[in-house]
Amino acid sequence: MSRDLSHVYPSISFPRMSESIEHSLDARVSPRLTIAPVTGTRLIPPRAARQLIPREALMARLLEARRQRCVVIQGPAGSAKTSTMLALRQAMLTLDFDVAWLSLAPEDDDLTAFFHGLLASLASVDPAIVREAELLVGRESEETAVEHWVITLVRGITRRKRELVLMLDDVHYLQNARILDALRWLLDYAPPQLHVVLASRRALPVSLARLRSQGLATELDREDLRFSAEESERFLREQLGDITKRDAQVVHELTDGWAAGLQLFAIDLKTRKGAAFAPATVRDAETFAHYFEREVLVRLAAEDLLLLTRAALCERFCARLCASLMQHASSAGDVAARLSRLEGDNLFITQTGVGQDGETWYRLHPLLREVLQRRVAGLPAAELRELHAAAWQWLSVQGYVDEAVHHAVLADNAQAAADLVEGCAHDLLARGELRQLAGLVRRLPPAQIAERFDLRVITAYLQMYAGETDALMQSIQQIASRSERPDPRQRYALELLRGGLALQRDDTDSVVALLPELQRVPADADDFIRAGRGNILSWMFIHRGDYQQARKVLEEGAPHGGAPRGILLGRCMSGMTHAAEGQVLLAERVFCDVLAEAEKQGPAYVGIACMAAALLGEALYELNDVDASLRLLAERIGVLERVSIPDTVLRALVVLARAHRFAGRRSEAYDYLERLEDYAKRHGVDRLLANALCLRSRWLLEEGRLDEAEAALLRCETLAARYTGAVRSTAWEISVCADLARIRMCLHLNDFDGAMSRLKPLSALSEAGGRWCRVIGLRLQMSIAEQGRHNDRAAREHLVEALRLGHRLGLMRSLLDELGPCRQILDALPLEQDFDPVLAFYAQRLIDAGQASAPAAPPAAAAHVPIQSLSERENEVMGLLALALPNKKIARVMDVSLDTVKWHLKNIYRKLEVSGRDGAVAKMRDASAR
Repeated sequence: MSRDLSHVYPSISFPRMSESIEHSLDARVSPRLTIAPVTGTRLIPPRAARQLIPREALMARLLEARRQRCVVIQGPAGSAKTSTMLALRQAMLTLDFDVAWLSLAPEDDDLTAFFHGLLASLASVDPAIVREAELLVGRESEETAVEHWVITLVRGITRRKRELVLMLDDVHYLQNARILDALRWLLDYAPPQLHVVLASRRALPVSLARLRSQGLATELDREDLRFSAEESERFLREQLGDITKRDAQVVHELTDGWAAGLQLFAIDLKTRKGAAFAPATVRDAETFAHYFEREVLVRLAAEDLLLLTRAALCERFCARLCASLMQHASSAGDVAARLSRLEGDNLFITQTGVGQDGETWYRLHPLLREVLQRRVAGLPAAELRELHAAAWQWLSVQGYVDEAVHHAVLADNAQAAADLVEGCAHDLLARGELRQLAGLVRRLPPAQIAERFDLRVITAYLQMYAGETDALMQSIQQIASRSERPDPRQRYALELLRGGLALQRDDTDSVVALLPELQRVPADADDFIRAGRGNILSWMFIHRGDYQQARKVLEEGAPHGGAPRGILLGRCMSGMTHAAEGQVLLAERVFCDVLAEAEKQGPAYVGIACMAAALLGEALYELNDVDASLRLLAERIGVLERVSIPDTVLRALVVLARAHRFAGRRSEAYDYLERLEDYAKRHGVDRLLANALCLRSRWLLEEGRLDEAEAALLRCETLAARYTGAVRSTAWEISVCADLARIRMCLHLNDFDGAMSRLKPLSALSEAGGRWCRVIGLRLQMSIAEQGRHNDRAAREHLVEALRLGHRLGLMRSLLDELGPCRQILDALPLEQDFDPVLAFYAQRLIDAGQASAPAAPPAAAAHVPIQSLSERENEVMGLLALALPNKKIARVMDVSLDTVKWHLKNIYRKLEVSGRDGAVAKMRDASAR
């Protein structure tokens, strides 16, 4: 599970490029280069030089399967898999299906790279499909993260009702077990409107047995892809213009209808211009290589052979790149003309698309590239390094940093590769493109990362982004131990990392300890350093109750360049100061604006959007717009919980729990409390656990479950005992939770003196810290306690003061939730003759709101003897489990998400000490039989 700190800790500043590095690159890498991800080039299917020949029988079979879940096209290299997919794509577009395409490559066997490519492919059809799933890529490290990501993506696809075809070419490159799990889940959970077409050289490592048995899968193999004699003849006539039926039959037999072999013979025959061709059998990759070397390459013009050999160095190429690789032996215009001619001759070259600069990009057929790469491998090592160096230098200037780094490493110039990554790290961090930055870092040799301070800091920041807290702490320790004499910039970068770690651990005391160092801002600090400092310190000051100081450091860190990310973040943090003071109406407007703007900006702003959503949900709930808070957070909680810091998660889950409780849905309310406890335990964040226990104890008291309430209270007090003496910090809030729970227990037991002995000091501390929402609740409790002590005058004074504060700040639920069943103490106030008419009107609004009825909780879905160790909601799931309903059906019956059902099942299995459904149902039957 990860927490995105990008909304409170947007970037570490790295040098754009030192003067020495600029000279070493001959100023070829611009510090403001446009960084273009290579993924985009694989979202457009390759374009054939000639129109594909119609293959009626094959297409009829494919179109018959067009509404099936999965179509697999499997065959060896050169068996026309891609051209078959292209023909199917064209037919599906004609039938008004939407089609997404992704050509996979070896580097896509990385989990994050694969997800990134898949999302980009689907986003090319409709960005709304991937909006939520895009936010999760690369942010989670636990085992359930991949499945949750797939579920999130499936939801996005489900919301869009149009028929969608997802085509993945070259699936054989995928061997990562987690990627294959993702592919399997995508096929299992896919909605009816999603159809997946997969092309692979090898058998698919994902079982289709169940889909096959359901009639939802079609599989084509080499035999299905073989050209018939008639198709072979038609293909050869299209390529050559004319061929005798006998020669066409001979070629068909020699190739056994293998598409690459047919194409190879067509090239050979065209080149020989009527001369006899070598009667060799060409039916597989090995014989193709021998034949191409022996019969085709030897007859190519020397310039063409050199061009193709150099081009084989790159996964994709264009005329200007090839001209650079030719070391200026040919001009870009000449190379462009020759590439166009070679493509027209159908020499295993296809276009992959046109770049932003208008360049036409190509790729070699894999079989031809393998043949040519053997030649490349035979070059002297020095010459090969020189070619890779030419590639990375050209690619870096054009902004294709991913490929440039790859070639720099192959050029045995790891230093240049590291320079490239450092040179663009600042811009990538500024734009929030951490996935691409992580991919670049993965390409670097570990030794280069280990010896460079900035690369070690980048790695630590990426660990922070992925929520790898232990790895982050270890990285910080290693950076500190290896930096014997760090300069001011390096020292400050290290302190910012420590501040980010403190945020992840919900530890304001650690930030206080860092305060002297964080105050020493380097003279050359840029917007990112200042913003990072401002956000860390403002978070600390808010929890200390120093709201003016929080706003001051935010103003000091405001970006001077007008960067929208920094401006939005500052506004959100500023709104948080107002909300903490109880100025909810003001905060609500700020959060609304920030959320709307952040959601327009996309994944790079997810941290800000999640923070704004949680804070806005909290504000809406306080203003008694409970339904709006529920709608806002329910659809976002899955993403929010995984990408936000603990403080944001706490706010969101508490609001959801309270909103469901208000609506009469007790089971759902307890579900969210359990979810909060589970999150707190997994991440070791005691403040979140204390809040959950405090709220649980309160609700159990209201339900008359005194023993259970006392047990929750004791757990909370045990937790608070670890933080005795803490003040004005997140640690102090743990003690506050324990005090609040004990106060409610005293009031419930009519121990009014005991309640007042705790209420007075806590109220004084809360007033000193400006926690006015809490002060209002405490005033109401003091009113109830004084009334119990028969001090009616004091009780009225506390009640009126609570009303005065609530009215000034525009609050509602802070009063209504605290009063609970004691709301009748308000009834007499509006009727008093001399009572302030404004406060009387406010009191009447509270009375009316408190009388609003909430819907009754739904009945349990299935009757069975409850298992005591399970919660009410978990027993409801068990009842549905006993009916052998699948997870999707359980989710629909309970009107919850699929991952919520899975979360419940995980807890059930753990509590019952079983490994799956069968064991759980058996335990339930045993309980019923007793």
